[in-house]
Amino acid sequence: MIEWQDDGIVLSSTPHGEDATVVHLLTREHGHHAGLVRGGQSRRAQGTYQPGNLVQASWRARLADHLGQYSCEVVETPIARLMDRPDRLVALSAMAAVAQHALPEREAHPAAFEGTQALLAALEGEHWAEAYVHWEMFLLGELGFALDLSCCAGGGNDRLAYVSPRTGRAVSLSAGEPYRNKLLALPGFLVGYGGGGTGEVAQGLRLTGFFLGRHIFHPADRDLPAARHRLAERFERALGEGSGSKAGSDGETDSVDRPAGMD
Repeated sequence: MIEWQDDGIVLSSTPHGEDATVVHLLTREHGHHAGLVRGGQSRRAQGTYQPGNLVQASWRARLADHLGQYSCEVVETPIARLMDRPDRLVALSAMAAVAQHALPEREAHPAAFEGTQALLAALEGEHWAEAYVHWEMFLLGELGFALDLSCCAGGGNDRLAYVSPRTGRAVSLSAGEPYRNKLLALPGFLVGYGGGGTGEVAQGLRLTGFFLGRHIFHPADRDLPAARHRLAERFERALGEGSGSKAGSDGETDSVDRPAGMD
């Protein structure tokens, strides 16, 4: 019998058979790892295995390549603290879905666990949406597809304003101007300009979504998760409605709950 214990973040829980569920966790030392929970469809268990919950997990199986069984105890329940913040709940769902489908199973990524735990804390703070974009940037780097935003790919020395969709390198405003229709916008908050906000977050989600799709999801014949699309659509819709909400304002379901190189 093989057994281990680890800290885990719940990514999803799917019914299996009459009373069990298959639970996917992002664990500190064992990476993205699935397991069966007996009685997982009970009301009590459903509360335990909500996406985003931090749990203390025990996993056991007869052989290493078996699905195995989980037994988990709740440590923290971020979702309970976000119940009146619908857009932040969408971000939490997007995080769980992106992490589950982007991170390979049973491959240790302790930095991904720490980064995701930090994002869950940030979802309660002022700049939660900017933190989400930073998390997707981090995840790209963790999986070997980091964007190079350190300097201009075309040699310009003024403000970085674009990213090449071909190379993932930053391009300055002057160097990129002739090619701007072929480049991706680089939101200022990712490189120390500006303070974020609805427009820059929408740009950031377009940027990370493009590279997540190109490098991770499309090669696996998948689209970005539906929850991730919903998050991006909320910011695009708020931007289209001319929402310039600043940090600290809380929106309803139909508006964004805002706090505030070359081809």
